[in-house]
Amino acid sequence: MQNLTQDQIRRSFINASRSEVKAINFPAGFETTDWENLDYLGWRDPKMPQRGYLIYPGQDGPVGLFLRAPEGGSGKLRKVLCDLCRDVRCEVVVYLYVARRTGPAGRNGNTVGTLICADFHCSRNVRFEVPSKAEHLDWPSIRQRQIDGLRERTELFISRVRG
Repeated sequence: MQNLTQDQIRRSFINASRSEVKAINFPAGFETTDWENLDYLGWRDPKMPQRGYLIYPGQDGPVGLFLRAPEGGSGKLRKVLCDLCRDVRCEVVVYLYVARRTGPAGRNGNTVGTLICADFHCSRNVRFEVPSKAEHLDWPSIRQRQIDGLRERTELFISRVRG
C-alpha cells in the first residue's frame, strides 16, 4: 500500500459526512505505519471506540469506509472467522462491523456489515510465518493466494457499500 497522509485519508471516505470525517482521530504511531506490508489500513478511533475506519488503495485512489463497531457484546465468546483474511490460525476477536451505504440508500439508513478482525490486523494474518514442519509446501504461492484473497474480499465489501 502506498504512503498516505492524514489529509488524503480524510478525502478518501465514500460513506461519511463532513463532520464525521473532521472528527476522525488517527491511531497512535500513525507516522510510523508500515505501509509496505499493508493491504488496507484499518483502526478503531481511540477516542470514540464505536467508530472504525478502513482505507483501501483502490484503482482510482484510496477508498475510505466509515464503520460502526459493536457496542459491547452478548457476553458469550464465539469463535468466528474474519470475512476478509479468513485466517483459521488466528486467535483474535472478530467483530461485525457495519458500514452505511453510499448515496440515497445510505441516507435512508441502509447499511451492510461484515466480520473483521477487531484489531484490523488482516494484512499481518495473511503474511504468516512458514511452519518449520511443512517446508516441502510452496509457501510463497500459498501466502500470495492468501494476500490476493484478502484484497478481493475487501474490494467486494467496498462494492457492497457502494451498492
